[in-house]
Amino acid sequence: MSDPDLPDVPRDRAAARARHDQLAPVLRDARYRYYVLSDPPMTDAEFDLLWRELLALEEAHPTLATSTSPTAEVGAPVDSAFPPHRHLEPMLSLDNVFSREDLAAWRERAAGPLDDDPRWVCELKIDGVAISLTYVDGVLATAATRGDGVTGETVTQQVLTLDDVPYRLVGDDADIPSLVEVRGEIYYPLEAFEAMNAERVEAGEAAFANPRNAASGALRQKDPAVTATRPLSLWIHGMGALQLGGTAPDPEDPDAGEATPDPTDEALGSGPGAAAFATHAGFLDWCARVGLPVAAETLVTDDADEVWDFVDHWTTHRHEPTYEIDGVVVKVDDLAQRRQLGSTSRAPRWAIAYKMPPIEATTLLRDIEINTGRTGRVTPFAVVEPVTVSGVTITYATLHNEIQVHAKDVRIGDTVSVRRAGDVIPEVVGPVLSERPDDARTWHMPAECPSCGTPLVRPEGEAHHFCENVDCPNRILESLSHFGGRKALDIEGLGYKTAKLLLDEGLVADLADVFALDRRREDLLALEGWKEKSVDNLLAGIDRARAQPLDRLLVGLNIRHLGPTVAKLLARSFGDMSALATASVEDMAAIDGIGPVIAEAVASFFAIDRNRELVDKMRDLGMRMTAEEEATTSDVLDGLSIVVTGTLEGFSRTEAKDAIESRGGKATSSVSGRTSAVVVGDSPGSKADKARDLDVPILDEAQFVELLDSGTLPT
Repeated sequence: MSDPDLPDVPRDRAAARARHDQLAPVLRDARYRYYVLSDPPMTDAEFDLLWRELLALEEAHPTLATSTSPTAEVGAPVDSAFPPHRHLEPMLSLDNVFSREDLAAWRERAAGPLDDDPRWVCELKIDGVAISLTYVDGVLATAATRGDGVTGETVTQQVLTLDDVPYRLVGDDADIPSLVEVRGEIYYPLEAFEAMNAERVEAGEAAFANPRNAASGALRQKDPAVTATRPLSLWIHGMGALQLGGTAPDPEDPDAGEATPDPTDEALGSGPGAAAFATHAGFLDWCARVGLPVAAETLVTDDADEVWDFVDHWTTHRHEPTYEIDGVVVKVDDLAQRRQLGSTSRAPRWAIAYKMPPIEATTLLRDIEINTGRTGRVTPFAVVEPVTVSGVTITYATLHNEIQVHAKDVRIGDTVSVRRAGDVIPEVVGPVLSERPDDARTWHMPAECPSCGTPLVRPEGEAHHFCENVDCPNRILESLSHFGGRKALDIEGLGYKTAKLLLDEGLVADLADVFALDRRREDLLALEGWKEKSVDNLLAGIDRARAQPLDRLLVGLNIRHLGPTVAKLLARSFGDMSALATASVEDMAAIDGIGPVIAEAVASFFAIDRNRELVDKMRDLGMRMTAEEEATTSDVLDGLSIVVTGTLEGFSRTEAKDAIESRGGKATSSVSGRTSAVVVGDSPGSKADKARDLDVPILDEAQFVELLDSGTLPT
């Protein structure tokens, strides 16, 4: 089938060979930098396009498909810094398809030689680091990376630091083979990855480009203690060598692989645990039974249409899992049928990877500009040639701070990689150095705020520059928008557009003026496009906001480093605004969970006369200045970790989180074996399915309300 994205393949053999000679070293170098250095020189989409062109050249001119072509290789050579490990069964790569038509064509080819129609297993393609774990008599003997598919790097001690990796398999001896190689993917959970990158940016360190690179770098730390500080996780999705009984070979013996039975050998028809390995689905069930983590988002089906429905669903919902995915892997379930189909030198014929549209693309960096935010933080952002990533046109992308710009060596005029993953703000990953023009310009932070002309400062020990003018026009705009947001006072109708309109029309000049808008109802009605209902809704939202507790107001004041959790701690500790405003740095820093950096930021805020005047003005206009009543909080959920998914009738997502945390519980966004309960509302996502698979208690809204009162999980 022709590929419309590829250039025409030259008919002339000499021209085809010349192009092949161009592509081969580029792809070989890209694979080495991806697998070994964790520093890919191009996006996955760019690599895939060049790879498909190389395959097309070899298909049209078969003599180009030599044993030294990149298409005959798997992975990349190992790094000599780690002991080599020869896999008992090779770790092959997967061939890729990029369309429904090509996926259907592959299914027909796979089913063609088989006597019976195959059953299919569909799994999410985790964008992580391939790993092989060898268990001998149920005990982990070796963990190794893919390497070149035959020989990988031994990283056993590093892998043993992962909570998900069992040192010893659980279950009856009859259920544990003498030897088994299990294959999977080590990955960085997205929530942990984003938190780590935020901390690195805040500290002035270079952010990791993506979760896959971060996982690879963490796994290949020479000191396992460093790996242990990174919250890596594991999913198992395949099997290599297997021996059901007898004396297992030494996995470190260089000749062991020659004597090890194929995992689909006829011997699987008998012996301990044999029935579990007749199918891939059975193997996954066995993994879960003996303590190996298996992803819940897996489908086993006889229906070819359901295969595409699975692909289509997860392409649309690719950002719902707690880990990053870049495709769907479709496999033949029956192991005997797999043996019949066999493999090429680099990929099995019984499995294929459907690659989703990329979340990275390259484009031209036209300029770097800066924005002054609500706390005065000045953030550089890239102005790029518009490019479509994951169905969204990207024109701007964050660069975090000046240190990040220089650490990434991003220059105006560069071709850069832009990444967009889910709801995360698009960011510039880095430059494509091979395409850097001679006139590319290094960028430096300007001396003054572009919004108000105030000199910018970079406090000692901080990575960011700040505009310290509390009346900076752009700062006030950003502050006002945040003030009405859900995490602050939750004022319906007071979003960014409304905030800008109110400022432009002179109806407000600072945050406190919001509470005087009820005196300007006629002025609001005179605004273009505003009707009586919209004005009344805004004023009603403002009136409700007056009763919000102290912690919500503190968040709305846009104090540096102060988020909802810390605001609750301060509010509970001091009780009212006056006590907090006069508290010393030492008094605040003494509170468990509040360090000197946050304490200094809060004290500095209240040391500014203009800020104290603002708070007094709010008090005079009726804003509440006290914390929640102590009776409404407790520690009944202390030690419990709760996940909320779907829509609840009586709680917004923020209100549910607040209800959990105010009772001493932990509100988390991902489901694991350590989750205490999952609260399920209308239209839940995959978290509910994962909870069922992990036997985590599932609560409806009524049970959630009961839990908030009693702290006792239903039996």
